[in-house]
Amino acid sequence: MKGTIFPVLMSKQEGTERKEAPGADDDLDTVSRCRRGEVEAYEILVEKYQKKMLNLSYRLIGDYEEACEAVQDAFLSAYRSLKNFRGEARFSTWLYRIVVNHSKNRLQQVKTRDHREVYSLQDPGGTEEGARPPDPPDPNPSALEKLEQDERDAKVQGCIGGLASEYREVLILRDLQGFSYDEIGDILKIPGGTVKSRLFRARESLKECLKRALGGL
Repeated sequence: MKGTIFPVLMSKQEGTERKEAPGADDDLDTVSRCRRGEVEAYEILVEKYQKKMLNLSYRLIGDYEEACEAVQDAFLSAYRSLKNFRGEARFSTWLYRIVVNHSKNRLQQVKTRDHREVYSLQDPGGTEEGARPPDPPDPNPSALEKLEQDERDAKVQGCIGGLASEYREVLILRDLQGFSYDEIGDILKIPGGTVKSRLFRARESLKECLKRALGGL
């Protein structure tokens, strides 16, 4: 994986990320310093937002390493595009929009690459002669519980990832990131009514998928 743009730790983030409180954009002064060429000021913005952006990107893509790459590219793109930031929306909204777009593009690249790799495999599902068999599951109850939880988490993420992109985006931004309908509309550049209708369909589709996926657990 490529290194981060600036020397700031990028770590995996768990749980729901909350948005900033409404009001004046407290990033404008830092953004102005960035536009004057102060690289250190952009480091402040990266450190402030990278975990939130990584959490969002991971939810959209479903792969941590790919999400890191998408966020890295998004921060670089945002830095290069600061001259185009006019302050019509909050800086965080503008940045979220860039991360969403880069994550969507990265997801499409992953799907295309995986599709090609499937057809390039010479022995799909086969086992080389003499290969070491997989270890048996740990009988320790805590290990089994963790395995079941990991399986449930994977199925939930799979259901989210299986949603159409326009539904997945609003579901993640609303139910996992905690944005308002208006903020989601600003990030995705769609009307508030469209946000609500997509969210309704996303929740219904997710509910049906989870019933099928978790029915046996």
